[in-house]
Amino acid sequence: MANLEDVPTPDLMTELLRRMKCASKPDKRLILIGPPGSGKGTQSPIIKDEYCLCHLATGDMLRAAVAAKTPLGIKAKEAMDKGELVSDDLVVGIIDEAMKKPSCQMGFILDGFPRTVVQAQKLDEMLAKQGSKIDKFAPPKVSGIDDVSGEPLIQRKDDTAEVLKSRLEAFHRQTEPVIDYYSKKGLVVQLPAEKPPKKSPPKLRRLFPEMQLTIVRL
Repeated sequence: MANLEDVPTPDLMTELLRRMKCASKPDKRLILIGPPGSGKGTQSPIIKDEYCLCHLATGDMLRAAVAAKTPLGIKAKEAMDKGELVSDDLVVGIIDEAMKKPSCQMGFILDGFPRTVVQAQKLDEMLAKQGSKIDKFAPPKVSGIDDVSGEPLIQRKDDTAEVLKSRLEAFHRQTEPVIDYYSKKGLVVQLPAEKPPKKSPPKLRRLFPEMQLTIVRL
């Protein structure tokens, strides 16, 4: 544990102000769902800071679990070394571990999971055991076009046409049914991706002031 006398005063004040701000924030549990290039990576840090949440990206969590050689990380590495996909149960277990960290005390933003209805069901089962539920956002009805304005969504510079086409096909085939799954539970709200990122928090406050678990559709 760091000696507070060694921490610069400006840093202490910044942390104190952050904790005071976060103390008044409601718990939030968000899942960001959207096609490639819809702005999940752009919106996540803004929403994270607004609600004092932890950002859980499944790829990062898997790599961290493998590097830390946790029991689940060891099992995941064994699967990857064999060229196999990491099972849904293992991924959910790693997410479960990550959600118990102090940084996730106010809630979380889950990015990159669930991608299928089966994964969504397993996630719901895990959250039910925790006594938690989800607040949610989702993707545009027409790929690459915002539902509200009709304007094109931004494509990442590192996406080739072939890669993007493959990712969009996988999204429509596997992940769009996840939106239907959560829509039936009344948990999906839409965040128009054409809006400037900094305008997201006020819209979120209007969309789910009382909800704890929300699926955010981008």
